[in-house]
Amino acid sequence: MVNHWWQVPLYVTCRGLTTSPIPYGGRSFQIEFDFVDHALKVQTAEGRAETIVLVARSIADFHAELMGRLRTLGLQTRIWTMPVEIPDAIPFERDRVHASYDAECVTRFWRALVQVDRVLTAFRGQFLGKVSPVHFFWGSFDMALTRFSGRTAPPPSGETPNLGAWVMQEAYSHEVSSSGCWPGNGGCGQAAFYSYA
Repeated sequence: MVNHWWQVPLYVTCRGLTTSPIPYGGRSFQIEFDFVDHALKVQTAEGRAETIVLVARSIADFHAELMGRLRTLGLQTRIWTMPVEIPDAIPFERDRVHASYDAECVTRFWRALVQVDRVLTAFRGQFLGKVSPVHFFWGSFDMALTRFSGRTAPPPSGETPNLGAWVMQEAYSHEVSSSGCWPGNGGCGQAAFYSYA
């Protein structure tokens, strides 16, 4: 656990998005979405790797293959399979509704994230206090940066679909000023930069 869940988001790379190194007992591994070669790569600190080609297929089939590849690497990983922050979510292992992959759109989206990362990193560098890394939240699907005042905050109110209140309590335990970029809902397609405190 890293404060405010900073071990959970994905981070922009020169090829796509990656996890941070994930500890697994005395071992470590990471997962990278490579949007140049359109592959998901699982790599261990021992030098072992597995690759999944990113193509149109159901979420359930992709999930099953990923979990199998992790087991091949000796990683008996358990994940919570319910998508978060969206209503009417379908657990990954049962989702045969969503089955598309548009490589050109994915590449364009990733290239936009590279530029957003560049802008937010420059903004981050101007702040001397506690500040988050620039990260991509896979639940809300936004790039974000958060500055902290140092003062504790009252517990957050409201509910987020498929997300426990304890998650938000850790994320917003202190006063924040957040900035970021959100690509918009599938229906509206209106990307926007945002800021809130």
